[in-house]
Amino acid sequence: MCYGYGPSRRSLLAAGLGLGAAALAAASPAAAATPPHHSGGERIPPNQISIQLWTVRDDLAQNYDATLTYLAETGYPKVELALGYFGRTAQQLRQFLDGIGIRASSSHDGLTTDAAGLDTKIANALTLGQSFMVVPYLNSTSEDEWKAWAERMNVEARAARSAGLRYGYHNHAHEFTTDLGGGKTPWDVLTAELDPHLVHLEIDLYWVVTGGVGRGAADPVRFALDVIRKAPQRVLQFHVKDRAPDGDMADLGTGTIDFRRIFDKHRVVEYIVENDTPDVTPRHTAEVGYRYLRKVRF
Repeated sequence: MCYGYGPSRRSLLAAGLGLGAAALAAASPAAAATPPHHSGGERIPPNQISIQLWTVRDDLAQNYDATLTYLAETGYPKVELALGYFGRTAQQLRQFLDGIGIRASSSHDGLTTDAAGLDTKIANALTLGQSFMVVPYLNSTSEDEWKAWAERMNVEARAARSAGLRYGYHNHAHEFTTDLGGGKTPWDVLTAELDPHLVHLEIDLYWVVTGGVGRGAADPVRFALDVIRKAPQRVLQFHVKDRAPDGDMADLGTGTIDFRRIFDKHRVVEYIVENDTPDVTPRHTAEVGYRYLRKVRF
C-alpha cells in the first residue's frame, strides 16, 4: 500500500519493529473540534469508536461489501477509510455505507501536489460525510523536506477548514527516532511548523510507544503521554493498537500498553482500532478491538 510518499505501511512496520521491541454530532466538524469530558470510571461511548480499514485489508480484497457489513454488525458506527473506494465513486460508497448503517468519519489520504487534487480530496470527504482527513505517513532524513511537507499540510488544512473539515497528521515511530542533525527529530520539526489552529494530531499509540522504546525511554507510556502533552497541536484522534512483549503488534487487551493510563490523561473524539497484523483473522481483531473499547474504564 502506498500513499505517494515513502514505502508502504507493511515495510514501515518492519522498520519500526526494528527499534527493539460529547461525541461527534451527525457529521458536524464543529462538534469534532472539542474532545468530550468524562468523569472517572466511564466507558468510551460507542459513537466514539471506529476502526482503520487497513486492519481488515485482506478481507476487503476478498469481499469489500461483506467486510464492511460485518464491521457494522460488530457494532462499529464508523470507519476510517484507506485503500480507496474499491471501484465506487465517493457518492456510491456513501450510499452503500448509509445502507448498512455505518459512517466514514475519517480517511487516510496522501498529500496532494496541486489545487485540483486537493479540491477532489476535499470534495470526496464532504460527499462521504467525513469530519476528519488525515495524512497517514511521511518519511525523510531531510529537515528541509519535513519543513516543506509541513508547509503543504498547512495549505491543505486551511482549505479543509474552509470546507468544514478537520485536518490531521498520523505518526509512526520514525518521527521520534530519526536524527535530522543536532538531535533534532522530524517530530520536533512537525510540531514547530504545523499550524496548531489548522492541524490536529492523530496519535498512533503503538507507534509512539515504540518510538519511546527506540529512544531508550525507561517508561515508554510516559514518553507517549509527554508527546501528547507537549505538542502545540491538539490530539483529537487515537489509533488504539496494542504492543506484544516482543514488540510485535497485538490485538487490543492482549499486549503491554496501559491504555487506561493514557485515556485517563487525555480524551479524544475518536478511538480507532487498528492492528496491521491481526493475531488470528481480521474479523477477530475487529471484534476483539470493539469489545475492548466498549469495556475499558479509565
